Amino acid sequence: MTSRSLAPPDDLPRLPRRRPDASKRDHGRVVVIGGCVGMAGAPALAAMAALRSGAGLVELLVPESVVAIAAGFDPCVMTRGLPAGPDGTFAAAAAAEIGRRAEAADAVAIGPGIGRSDPVVAIVRDLWRRLPPPAVFDADALWALARCGRDALVAHAGPRLLTPHAGEMLRLLGADPSSDRAGDRPALEREAVALAAAIDAAIVLKGAGSLVVDATGRQSHNETGNPGMATAGTGDVLTGVAAALVAQGLSVRDAARLATWVHGRAGDAAAADLGEVSLTARDLLDRLHVAFCAVAGG
Repeated sequence: MTSRSLAPPDDLPRLPRRRPDASKRDHGRVVVIGGCVGMAGAPALAAMAALRSGAGLVELLVPESVVAIAAGFDPCVMTRGLPAGPDGTFAAAAAAEIGRRAEAADAVAIGPGIGRSDPVVAIVRDLWRRLPPPAVFDADALWALARCGRDALVAHAGPRLLTPHAGEMLRLLGADPSSDRAGDRPALEREAVALAAAIDAAIVLKGAGSLVVDATGRQSHNETGNPGMATAGTGDVLTGVAAALVAQGLSVRDAARLATWVHGRAGDAAAADLGEVSLTARDLLDRLHVAFCAVAGG
């Protein structure tokens, strides 16, 4: 089994070469916000992907109900537990500390495993509106944004990247995510282009040949990846990769494009080794280096 595109395209964005005297603080601080009872692995995958993608420091903020689990995935990730509600999601009391720590980041990833509750909606809405650093919104953070309404997404304090799959895109549009519209890819892509322009954000519409579009309408389709990546957790890995690239100085649009290529290329390397059926999100983590080496040598 081989990748559809082994070599990166000439116009693929690249990270700058590292200086010989570089320190971890030169390569960005990523804060990942997510997790709830039963979903501690999702933000951990995003955090580990951010580390594998070059971020110098990664801090994971999760509800205190799952902090011990989340901290056990990788000793390289700094993990902090914050107040949790009875349902195991973030409590309203976590909002102030989430905001304080996120504001000190170079990039923020919001949503993996964060769950669905009224406090989560309020936290996500406030981060969208007030957070100055660039931020990637995925998973249930997209559900929360959809609850806020499209008009509420127009105003935000910093660069924003959304990474919806088809169902999440429909929800953002106020439509039924299980409707037949989820299979109309051309129409969804047109809607993604219009939404990116309307809310001044970059969007990765995930799926085969993921669409990357920014607020100016610049578009590209990703050429890496395979059906084996249709498995739980791979989207969390993409979120972490994108946040790390933003933290290292790329624009949200360039980070989105490079992240989707790297993510798919890692998936192709995993499928070549393991087959598509047995591929898991952890296998992508273990092969991100293959993709980054390909980019560095391109």
